[in-house]
This record gives sequence, C-alpha cells and structure tokens, in this order.
Amino acid sequence: MPDEAVEDPLHGVTLKMMVEGLHERLGWAALAAKIPVKCFENEPSVGSSLKFLRKTPWAREKVELLYLYTFYPKRAGELAKRRRDR
Repeated sequence: MPDEAVEDPLHGVTLKMMVEGLHERLGWAALAAKIPVKCFENEPSVGSSLKFLRKTPWAREKVELLYLYTFYPKRAGELAKRRRDR
C-alpha cells in the first residue's frame, strides 16, 4: 500500500487543491467547457464548486481525471486505468 501512495499523484491532494489548481491553470471558462456543470458555468467559485463536487461522485471523478490529464499528462492514461481497476 505505501508504494501505491507514493506512485499516486493524487495522494495527499485535496479536492480544494485540485479545483484551485485547475482554476489557476485553465480558468473558469475552460473548466466549464471541459466539465459542463453549473458550478463552473454560473457565478463560479471554489466554495460552490466544492459543495457540488462533494455531493456528486461522477463530477468529482471528472475533476480528478482532468487534474491528472492537466498536471500529469504523460502518466494520466495509466493512472486513470489504475484508479478505475481498484
């Protein structure tokens, strides 16, 4: 288990850190284009996004995958497959 944690780039990364990082890198408009949910489209904020994502597992999964593909593009496919197989 410890080896998996070291290899998983999401280990220790909170949902807030993911949303803030994606917002900083992409901006709200691009984030809404990639994941079309109201919390990114209408008056977006980190707080409203977190509230929605914590209640909506499918949207959270999309944010996690987008985070992987944005910040770890060379390993994203492998990491996404490994997460699905758990």
